[in-house]
Amino acid sequence: MRADNYPLHDNIHYADAYRNIEASRKSLLNDKSVIDVLDLGAGSRHTQGTTRKIADITRHSLSDSRYGQLYQRTVAHYQCEYVLELGTSLGINAMYLATSGAHVTTIEGSPELASRAAAMHERQQMKNVNVVCGNLDHVLPGIVDQMPRIDFAFLDANHRFTPTLQYFHTIVSKIHDRSIVVLDDIHDSDEMQNAWNEIKNHPRTKATADLFRCGFVFFEPSLNSQHFVLQI
Repeated sequence: MRADNYPLHDNIHYADAYRNIEASRKSLLNDKSVIDVLDLGAGSRHTQGTTRKIADITRHSLSDSRYGQLYQRTVAHYQCEYVLELGTSLGINAMYLATSGAHVTTIEGSPELASRAAAMHERQQMKNVNVVCGNLDHVLPGIVDQMPRIDFAFLDANHRFTPTLQYFHTIVSKIHDRSIVVLDDIHDSDEMQNAWNEIKNHPRTKATADLFRCGFVFFEPSLNSQHFVLQI
């Protein structure tokens, strides 16, 4: 069966991979070590302070398993090959995105977090994940230029209006009709809500799905400017 035929609610095909990723999450939840987190932009409302426990970052800053699995199944269903993630954090979401074999480039501004994520991916032998450490304002344009195309992008980095729109506009240069862009925390602040509204009205946007925690953006012209509010 081709990946494109897997239903988005299917939890069976990748069950072993899901268990492995959640085992890694559990290990992080039990990690009481403290690291210095370099925050180059506004995080979500849960990310306060620069010195933080690994366990606290895992508990408050990572997408939970329900959403991680949704993103993974979307990547598999649409047979995405080139995936871009903005905001690696500890790397759990990147593991989900890479599970179906896509090449994942994930960018993290904090050296401590990037190092932890890369080490975990290496232990799990996930050779199709490339963790890039750097300021998105500086490194994103070059990374996008080097990608053949962007099939799926996940934005969970600077939770401010202007940077979010800048990142979206940069990514749009490499999207195609079947591309999907997902924005995290779209209702987390007035700035993110406004950015989400701007992206909904972008001329390349043909449909959106608001899942409250995140928003999906679609570019298929046949969708004809449809906007949905959904629950999962």
